[in-house]
Amino acid sequence: MYDPICKFLAENYSMDFARWLLGREISLTRLSPSELSLEPIRADALILLQSEREVLHIEFQTEPDPKMSFRMLDYRLRVYRRFPDIPMRQVVIYLKKTFSPLVEQRVFELEQTRHQYEIVRMWEVQPAQLIDETGLLPFVILSDTQNRVATLEEVARRIEGIENPKDKSNISASTAVLAGLILEKETIKRILREEIMKESVIYQEWIETATAEGMARGLAEGRERGLAEGKAEGLKEGLKEGLKEGLKEGEAKLILKQLARRLGNIPESLIEAIQNLSLDKLEELGEALLDFTNLESLVTWLGENN
Repeated sequence: MYDPICKFLAENYSMDFARWLLGREISLTRLSPSELSLEPIRADALILLQSEREVLHIEFQTEPDPKMSFRMLDYRLRVYRRFPDIPMRQVVIYLKKTFSPLVEQRVFELEQTRHQYEIVRMWEVQPAQLIDETGLLPFVILSDTQNRVATLEEVARRIEGIENPKDKSNISASTAVLAGLILEKETIKRILREEIMKESVIYQEWIETATAEGMARGLAEGRERGLAEGKAEGLKEGLKEGLKEGLKEGEAKLILKQLARRLGNIPESLIEAIQNLSLDKLEELGEALLDFTNLESLVTWLGENN
């Protein structure tokens, strides 16, 4: 959920990010990864903002990635092919505090090749750098602050002052999601007004994702309990098989709904392949689909699990 939230904020409040990361007010527009043939390498998380004079590339990371430096070089070269005369700023923003040395890495080196990019560790950023920009308010809770609860309360006060209702609901919902990286859900709900968040498309997607995940877990737990009780009561093998088939059908429907929500229309051939999966494989797919970025991800998974 964090990737799409960050991408939404960067693309819809690009001026705020330009002031923060570039140090100047510059109008940026979204550059589609499809123009750069980037689909094979996590194009869903790739944020490219373009002006006439510069391309800003932002990567948000909740966990360190050993391949990050290579990916940054790869992105740079692809943008260079498309825009050889436009300079590019690349920034990796690490959201969640970690002591991994990978979050210090900012250079890719290979024989005579050397590529450097910028890194931002949110837990080292001063709140004052973010608090005055609407699009950056959701990140304040992740910054260098001693009292997270008091910081979230201050962010909530700033959100209350946003005049545009759409901006207010989207920023509130985005803040709630990112605050979940470091604060308990009950604390977040106590401070941020849920009635404001409910107006946001982000909030609706967040709730639907959480509900779907909960239903999937519930189905898995119910299956285990049902089978255990069936053995204890000596139910016939046919009844147990019927239970399994019912659970399988229900889980397949749920997963297809999640996939359609995440990837768009699912081809009939893939729907049939999913419906033919065993219950165990459906449960594995229910977990794996959270990492899918496009239909190719689904095709690859099915090819490896059939």
